[in-house]
Amino acid sequence: MPSPLGARPSPIRSRIGADLAGGFYPAPHRYHLYLSAGCPRSLRVSITLDLLGLRDAVTTTLLTPDTTAMAALDSLHGHYEATEHHFDGPLTVPALCDRWSGHVVSNHTPDILRDLACRFSAHGRGPLTLLRPPALAARIDTWHELLATPLTPLTPLTPSTLDQIDRRLASHPYLVGGQLTAADVDLWATLVHLTPDERLTPDEAEATHRYPHVRTYVRRLHEHPAFHANHPRPGPVHRT
Repeated sequence: MPSPLGARPSPIRSRIGADLAGGFYPAPHRYHLYLSAGCPRSLRVSITLDLLGLRDAVTTTLLTPDTTAMAALDSLHGHYEATEHHFDGPLTVPALCDRWSGHVVSNHTPDILRDLACRFSAHGRGPLTLLRPPALAARIDTWHELLATPLTPLTPLTPSTLDQIDRRLASHPYLVGGQLTAADVDLWATLVHLTPDERLTPDEAEATHRYPHVRTYVRRLHEHPAFHANHPRPGPVHRT
């Protein structure tokens, strides 16, 4: 049976705002995220939640191929139907859903990531982490566009792009400079197949030697709790 998860031609793109008078304002515990195991976009969102300390403020459901996911899929379908009457399209994830209205706020990953970083950071636990500092936002967006296309190891970054990244990381600890930002979440999710936990193909093993600064960077971030905890691995559907 084909998966009900899939691509949606016209994404839902409401945004989280700051107007307390109405709309989708950033109240803690109001929103729920549906993510999918093995989905690079979901990986980006999950890492972002952990970096910002938002696991208590924004709850999640992880969908897996396991049959126990059916109840979660029914719940996700209910959100899509509340948003669009008689909805019969594929259930796209990541999906940010509003508990109060039942609607899907957004299934457009770049918007979800921006809203988590810019609208919810104050609700996180632990030290305030700025993944999209205003002074670096344009550079972060440039890297996002460059890294958005290769979403799986089957569509790797081109050698010229890896050369550019390797040169960049030779003189900077992170992709846009001296601090970890959303650009690093994008890059690590793209290169996660190069982490120590993975068995590399001969071509991938050769690439890790050709780009030593990329290799060091990926493995260094792999030691960070937010990245290590989200390394893709099989698991059951769970709610948090």
